[in-house]
Amino acid sequence: MSEAASEALEQLVLAVRASPKYRAVCPALIRRIGQRELAARRTFKEAEQATRNKLHQVAGAYLGGKRRYAEWLETLTAAKAEGAEAFRAACLHVMNHHASTRERLPILDDFYTTIFATLPPIRSVLDVACGLNPLALPWMPLASDATYTACDLFEDMADFLNSFFALAGAQGRAAACDVIGAPPMQAVDLALVLKVLPPLEQIDKTAGLTLLRALNARFLLVSFPTQSLGGRGKQMLAHYEAHFHTMAQAERWTIQRFVFSTELCFLVTR
Repeated sequence: MSEAASEALEQLVLAVRASPKYRAVCPALIRRIGQRELAARRTFKEAEQATRNKLHQVAGAYLGGKRRYAEWLETLTAAKAEGAEAFRAACLHVMNHHASTRERLPILDDFYTTIFATLPPIRSVLDVACGLNPLALPWMPLASDATYTACDLFEDMADFLNSFFALAGAQGRAAACDVIGAPPMQAVDLALVLKVLPPLEQIDKTAGLTLLRALNARFLLVSFPTQSLGGRGKQMLAHYEAHFHTMAQAERWTIQRFVFSTELCFLVTR
Protein backbone atom coordinates (compact mmCIF):
# COMPACT_ATOMS: atom_id res chain seq x y z
CA MET A 1 0.00 0.00 0.00
CA SER A 2 1.34 3.44 -0.91
CA GLU A 3 1.91 6.11 1.72
CA ALA A 4 -1.00 8.16 0.35
CA ALA A 5 -3.34 5.14 0.42
CA SER A 6 -2.23 4.31 3.96
CA GLU A 7 -2.91 7.87 5.11
CA ALA A 8 -6.35 7.85 3.46
CA LEU A 9 -7.19 4.56 5.18
CA GLU A 10 -6.22 5.86 8.62
CA GLN A 11 -8.27 9.00 7.99
CA LEU A 12 -11.24 6.81 7.10
CA VAL A 13 -10.84 4.77 10.30
CA LEU A 14 -10.78 7.96 12.36
CA ALA A 15 -13.80 9.35 10.51
CA VAL A 16 -15.86 6.20 11.05
CA ARG A 17 -14.87 5.90 14.72
CA ALA A 18 -15.85 9.53 15.28
CA SER A 19 -19.46 8.36 15.16
CA PRO A 20 -20.82 7.19 18.54
CA LYS A 21 -22.35 4.18 16.78
CA TYR A 22 -18.98 2.90 15.57
CA ARG A 23 -16.57 4.42 18.12
CA ALA A 24 -15.98 1.07 19.81
CA VAL A 25 -15.67 -1.06 16.66
CA CYS A 26 -12.42 -3.00 16.38
CA PRO A 27 -10.15 -0.81 14.19
CA ALA A 28 -8.82 -3.84 12.31
CA LEU A 29 -12.28 -4.57 10.93
CA ILE A 30 -12.80 -0.96 9.86
CA ARG A 31 -9.44 -1.07 8.06
CA ARG A 32 -10.36 -4.31 6.31
CA ILE A 33 -13.63 -2.89 5.01
CA GLY A 34 -12.27 0.60 4.41
CA GLN A 35 -9.34 -0.53 2.31
CA ARG A 36 -11.66 -2.36 -0.06
CA GLU A 37 -14.11 0.54 -0.26
CA LEU A 38 -11.40 3.14 -0.90
CA ALA A 39 -10.23 1.06 -3.85
CA ALA A 40 -13.75 0.65 -5.23
CA ARG A 41 -15.26 4.13 -4.70
CA ARG A 42 -14.69 7.37 -6.56
CA THR A 43 -14.34 9.63 -3.52
CA PHE A 44 -13.29 9.44 0.11
CA LYS A 45 -16.83 10.33 1.25
CA GLU A 46 -18.33 7.53 -0.82
CA ALA A 47 -15.83 5.06 0.68
CA GLU A 48 -16.57 6.31 4.19
CA GLN A 49 -20.33 5.92 3.72
CA ALA A 50 -19.94 2.49 2.15
CA THR A 51 -17.81 1.40 5.10
CA ARG A 52 -20.48 2.59 7.53
CA ASN A 53 -23.12 0.71 5.54
CA LYS A 54 -21.12 -2.51 5.74
CA LEU A 55 -20.59 -2.09 9.48
CA HIS A 56 -24.32 -1.58 9.92
CA GLN A 57 -25.02 -4.82 8.05
CA VAL A 58 -22.44 -6.72 10.08
CA ALA A 59 -23.44 -5.52 13.54
CA GLY A 60 -25.03 -2.10 13.80
CA ALA A 61 -28.48 -3.39 12.86
CA TYR A 62 -28.42 -5.89 15.73
CA LEU A 63 -27.95 -3.41 18.57
CA GLY A 64 -30.90 -1.07 18.66
CA GLY A 65 -30.64 2.22 20.55
CA LYS A 66 -28.02 3.19 23.11
CA ARG A 67 -25.87 0.46 24.64
CA ARG A 68 -26.43 0.91 28.36
CA TYR A 69 -23.66 -1.29 29.67
CA ALA A 70 -23.27 0.40 33.06
CA GLU A 71 -27.03 0.22 33.67
CA TRP A 72 -27.16 -3.43 32.60
CA LEU A 73 -24.28 -4.31 34.89
CA GLU A 74 -26.04 -2.64 37.83
CA THR A 75 -29.19 -4.65 37.04
CA LEU A 76 -27.22 -7.89 36.89
CA THR A 77 -25.31 -7.11 40.09
CA ALA A 78 -28.49 -6.40 42.03
CA ALA A 79 -30.13 -9.55 40.67
CA LYS A 80 -27.10 -11.68 41.52
CA ALA A 81 -27.52 -10.74 45.18
CA GLU A 82 -31.15 -11.92 45.05
CA GLY A 83 -30.37 -15.42 43.82
CA ALA A 84 -30.16 -17.63 40.76
CA GLU A 85 -33.67 -17.07 39.42
CA ALA A 86 -33.42 -13.30 39.68
CA PHE A 87 -30.05 -13.44 37.93
CA ARG A 88 -31.48 -15.50 35.07
CA ALA A 89 -34.34 -13.01 34.74
CA ALA A 90 -31.83 -10.14 34.57
CA CYS A 91 -29.84 -11.97 31.90
CA LEU A 92 -33.04 -12.33 29.85
CA HIS A 93 -33.74 -8.61 30.26
CA VAL A 94 -30.30 -7.65 28.95
CA MET A 95 -30.29 -10.17 26.09
CA ASN A 96 -33.54 -8.63 24.88
CA HIS A 97 -31.54 -5.58 23.79
CA HIS A 98 -29.68 -7.44 21.02
CA ALA A 99 -31.67 -8.61 17.99
CA SER A 100 -29.87 -11.93 17.63
CA THR A 101 -30.23 -13.03 21.24
CA ARG A 102 -33.75 -11.57 21.44
CA GLU A 103 -34.83 -13.93 18.65
CA ARG A 104 -33.46 -16.86 20.67
CA LEU A 105 -35.22 -16.04 23.95
CA PRO A 106 -38.49 -17.89 23.13
CA ILE A 107 -36.53 -21.10 22.51
CA LEU A 108 -33.74 -20.59 25.03
CA ASP A 109 -34.92 -23.24 27.49
CA ASP A 110 -34.87 -25.91 24.76
CA PHE A 111 -32.04 -24.61 22.62
CA TYR A 112 -28.98 -25.49 24.69
CA THR A 113 -30.61 -28.48 26.42
CA THR A 114 -31.31 -30.05 23.02
CA ILE A 115 -27.90 -29.30 21.54
CA PHE A 116 -25.82 -30.29 24.56
CA ALA A 117 -27.73 -33.56 24.97
CA THR A 118 -25.88 -34.80 21.88
CA LEU A 119 -22.43 -33.73 23.10
CA PRO A 120 -19.85 -35.13 25.51
CA PRO A 121 -18.95 -32.93 28.52
CA ILE A 122 -17.88 -29.51 27.20
CA ARG A 123 -14.98 -27.94 29.08
CA SER A 124 -14.09 -25.10 26.72
CA VAL A 125 -16.23 -22.85 24.56
CA LEU A 126 -15.40 -20.20 21.97
CA ASP A 127 -18.29 -17.84 21.17
CA VAL A 128 -17.53 -16.17 17.81
CA ALA A 129 -19.00 -12.72 17.08
CA CYS A 130 -20.90 -13.35 20.29
CA GLY A 131 -23.04 -10.27 20.83
CA LEU A 132 -24.82 -10.76 24.15
CA ASN A 133 -25.02 -14.54 23.85
CA PRO A 134 -22.58 -15.18 26.76
CA LEU A 135 -25.40 -14.04 29.06
CA ALA A 136 -27.05 -17.34 28.17
CA LEU A 137 -24.39 -19.12 30.27
CA PRO A 138 -26.95 -20.01 32.99
CA TRP A 139 -28.79 -22.08 30.36
CA MET A 140 -25.70 -23.94 29.11
CA PRO A 141 -25.02 -27.33 30.74
CA LEU A 142 -21.23 -26.94 30.65
CA ALA A 143 -18.74 -28.87 32.75
CA SER A 144 -18.17 -27.24 36.14
CA ASP A 145 -14.59 -26.31 35.22
CA ALA A 146 -15.43 -25.01 31.74
CA THR A 147 -13.70 -21.98 30.25
CA TYR A 148 -15.57 -19.56 28.00
CA THR A 149 -13.88 -17.31 25.44
CA ALA A 150 -15.94 -14.71 23.60
CA CYS A 151 -15.08 -12.32 20.79
CA ASP A 152 -17.05 -9.52 19.19
CA LEU A 153 -16.26 -6.52 17.03
CA PHE A 154 -17.23 -3.98 19.73
CA GLU A 155 -14.59 -3.15 22.34
CA ASP A 156 -17.13 -1.86 24.86
CA MET A 157 -19.15 -5.05 24.44
CA ALA A 158 -16.04 -7.07 25.34
CA ASP A 159 -15.47 -4.92 28.44
CA PHE A 160 -19.07 -5.47 29.54
CA LEU A 161 -18.83 -9.22 29.00
CA ASN A 162 -15.65 -9.42 31.07
CA SER A 163 -17.52 -7.73 33.93
CA PHE A 164 -20.38 -10.19 33.43
CA PHE A 165 -18.06 -13.19 33.60
CA ALA A 166 -16.57 -11.93 36.86
CA LEU A 167 -20.04 -11.35 38.31
CA ALA A 168 -21.27 -14.77 37.19
CA GLY A 169 -18.21 -16.49 38.65
CA ALA A 170 -17.35 -17.94 35.24
CA GLN A 171 -13.90 -18.67 33.86
CA GLY A 172 -14.56 -16.35 30.95
CA ARG A 173 -12.68 -13.84 28.85
CA ALA A 174 -13.91 -11.53 26.09
CA ALA A 175 -11.98 -9.52 23.52
CA ALA A 176 -12.68 -7.41 20.46
CA CYS A 177 -11.34 -8.83 17.19
CA ASP A 178 -11.73 -9.01 13.43
CA VAL A 179 -12.87 -12.62 13.04
CA ILE A 180 -12.37 -12.48 9.26
CA GLY A 181 -8.77 -11.35 9.26
CA ALA A 182 -7.66 -12.79 12.59
CA PRO A 183 -10.02 -15.52 13.81
CA PRO A 184 -9.31 -16.83 17.32
CA MET A 185 -7.12 -19.90 17.07
CA GLN A 186 -7.18 -21.50 20.53
CA ALA A 187 -8.22 -25.14 20.76
CA VAL A 188 -11.67 -25.63 22.29
CA ASP A 189 -14.23 -28.37 22.63
CA LEU A 190 -17.05 -26.29 21.12
CA ALA A 191 -17.17 -23.19 18.94
CA LEU A 192 -20.47 -21.30 18.79
CA VAL A 193 -20.97 -19.64 15.40
CA LEU A 194 -24.53 -18.48 15.91
CA LYS A 195 -26.10 -16.51 13.06
CA VAL A 196 -22.63 -15.17 12.26
CA LEU A 197 -22.04 -16.29 8.69
CA PRO A 198 -24.72 -14.22 6.86
CA PRO A 199 -23.47 -10.83 8.12
CA LEU A 200 -19.81 -11.78 7.62
CA GLU A 201 -20.55 -12.77 4.04
CA GLN A 202 -21.87 -9.26 3.47
CA ILE A 203 -18.19 -8.25 3.67
CA ASP A 204 -16.63 -11.23 1.93
CA LYS A 205 -18.60 -14.04 0.27
CA THR A 206 -15.91 -16.56 1.20
CA ALA A 207 -15.67 -15.45 4.83
CA GLY A 208 -18.04 -18.10 6.20
CA LEU A 209 -16.19 -21.21 5.08
CA THR A 210 -12.82 -19.56 5.71
CA LEU A 211 -13.82 -18.90 9.32
CA LEU A 212 -15.18 -22.40 9.92
CA ARG A 213 -12.01 -23.94 8.53
CA ALA A 214 -9.84 -21.73 10.73
CA LEU A 215 -11.55 -22.50 14.04
CA ASN A 216 -9.69 -25.07 16.15
CA ALA A 217 -12.72 -26.76 17.67
CA ARG A 218 -13.78 -30.38 17.92
CA PHE A 219 -17.42 -29.35 17.51
CA LEU A 220 -18.92 -26.37 15.69
CA LEU A 221 -22.46 -25.19 16.33
CA VAL A 222 -23.37 -23.14 13.25
CA SER A 223 -26.76 -21.49 13.02
CA PHE A 224 -28.81 -19.32 10.71
CA PRO A 225 -31.96 -17.23 11.25
CA THR A 226 -35.24 -18.50 9.89
CA GLN A 227 -36.48 -14.98 9.21
CA SER A 228 -35.03 -11.54 8.58
CA LEU A 229 -34.70 -8.83 11.23
CA GLY A 230 -37.87 -7.36 9.79
CA GLY A 231 -39.75 -10.59 10.42
CA ARG A 232 -39.95 -11.83 6.84
CA GLY A 233 -39.31 -15.49 6.04
CA LYS A 234 -38.45 -15.29 2.34
CA GLN A 235 -37.84 -19.07 2.32
CA MET A 236 -34.75 -18.41 4.44
CA LEU A 237 -34.63 -21.86 6.01
CA ALA A 238 -34.34 -23.58 2.63
CA HIS A 239 -31.88 -20.98 1.39
CA TYR A 240 -29.52 -21.25 4.34
CA GLU A 241 -29.73 -25.03 4.46
CA ALA A 242 -28.68 -25.24 0.83
CA HIS A 243 -25.96 -22.65 1.42
CA PHE A 244 -24.50 -24.54 4.37
CA HIS A 245 -24.46 -27.86 2.56
CA THR A 246 -22.73 -26.21 -0.40
CA MET A 247 -20.03 -24.93 1.95
CA ALA A 248 -19.67 -28.24 3.75
CA GLN A 249 -19.75 -30.60 0.77
CA ALA A 250 -15.96 -30.64 0.37
CA GLU A 251 -15.29 -31.04 4.10
CA ARG A 252 -15.09 -34.30 6.00
CA TRP A 253 -17.62 -33.30 8.61
CA THR A 254 -20.31 -35.23 10.42
CA ILE A 255 -23.37 -32.99 10.62
CA GLN A 256 -26.49 -33.06 12.77
CA ARG A 257 -29.37 -30.76 11.90
CA PHE A 258 -31.70 -29.06 14.39
CA VAL A 259 -34.62 -26.80 13.52
CA PHE A 260 -36.11 -24.46 16.11
CA SER A 261 -38.88 -21.95 15.50
CA THR A 262 -36.44 -19.05 15.06
CA GLU A 263 -33.16 -20.77 14.22
CA LEU A 264 -31.69 -23.44 11.94
CA CYS A 265 -28.68 -25.19 13.49
CA PHE A 266 -25.98 -27.55 12.32
CA LEU A 267 -23.76 -29.35 14.83
CA VAL A 268 -20.51 -30.22 13.06
CA THR A 269 -18.13 -32.88 14.34
CA ARG A 270 -14.61 -32.74 12.92
